[in-house]
Amino acid sequence: MDILSDTLAALRTGRPSVVRTEARAPWGVRFQPIAGAGFHVVVEGRCVLLPVGGDPIELGPGDVVFLRRGTDHAICDAIASEPVAFVPDRVDRSSPIGSFAVGDGGARSVLVCGAYHLDVDRPHPLLGDLPEVIHLPAGPGRHPALRSAVDQLCAEIHRPEPGSDSVVTALVDLLLLYILRSWYAELPREQTQGWASALNDPLIAPALKAIHDDPAHPWTVESLGGRAGLSRAAFARRFSAVVGEPPLSYLTTWRMAIAARMLRETGASLSDVAENAGYTSEFAFARAFKRHFGAPPGAYRRERRVAAAPL
Repeated sequence: MDILSDTLAALRTGRPSVVRTEARAPWGVRFQPIAGAGFHVVVEGRCVLLPVGGDPIELGPGDVVFLRRGTDHAICDAIASEPVAFVPDRVDRSSPIGSFAVGDGGARSVLVCGAYHLDVDRPHPLLGDLPEVIHLPAGPGRHPALRSAVDQLCAEIHRPEPGSDSVVTALVDLLLLYILRSWYAELPREQTQGWASALNDPLIAPALKAIHDDPAHPWTVESLGGRAGLSRAAFARRFSAVVGEPPLSYLTTWRMAIAARMLRETGASLSDVAENAGYTSEFAFARAFKRHFGAPPGAYRRERRVAAAPL
C-alpha cells in the first residue's frame, strides 16, 4: 500500500457518512463539530460557507470544500440567512447515507455533505499540514478524477439501491484521496512543504516508505539514512526540515497510529499489538502508548469501543 493510502487507513476510526441536502431559499444550515474531517460538494445552486473565525467563501456548482478538523461551521444561501441545526434522516440506523431538507420555496440548491471519522487525539502530519479549509472550485478540465468520483457519489445517494452502503463508503474514501491529490497538485512548488513535500522528496520518501512497510523493524537514524543515501547527520537534518519532526519521533508517531488502529478494530492481545508496533516489552509499549495518547492501551480500547457502539 502506498504511504498516503496507508496513512488514511490507519487514521480512520469508522465508516464515513454522507447526506444529500436539498435546500430552498432562504436557507441556512449549522454543522456541529465532529471527531474527524468534513466535506461539502455543491451539486446545484450557489451558497456561502461561513467557517468559524474565517472569511465567507462563495461556492458554486461543482465546488468541493474540505474542512480538516470538522469544526462547527454554516452554509447558507446568503450571509443574512438564519441557519438551522443539521439533523439528517438516515436510510436506516446502520446506513452511512442520509437526506436532509431545509428552507422555504425559493431557488433550489443541492449539496452532498459528508464526514470522515478520523483519529484526532494526536494528529498525524498528514492532517496537521493541511489548511483549515481546502476549496477546490469547479472549472473545465480541472480535477477530472475528483469530478468523476463526485458524479458517481451523487448518482448513488440520489437513488440508493442494494449494495449502495458499500459503494458509497468506497466512493467517499476515494473522494478524500482525490481531494488531497488535487490540493497537492495545485500547490506552487515554493509552497510545498511538510507532508506534501515529503511524499515526493526523492531522499525522504524512500525512508518514509521503509517505516510504513515495516514499522516493527528496529530502525535507527543511520539505517533510515541509508535508504536515502545520506549520512546520519545529513539525513536527520533533511528529514526534520521536510517532515517537521525528527525521524525517530515520526517512527513513534506511526507506530502509535497503527497500534491505536489495532486496539480499535481487533481483539488482538496487548502483547501482539506491542510486537506489531515494534516493542519487545508489553510494559514499554504501554508506557509509550500512554505518553502518546494520555491513556493506557486497555482504557483506550474500551473507550473507543463504547464510542463506536450504535445508539
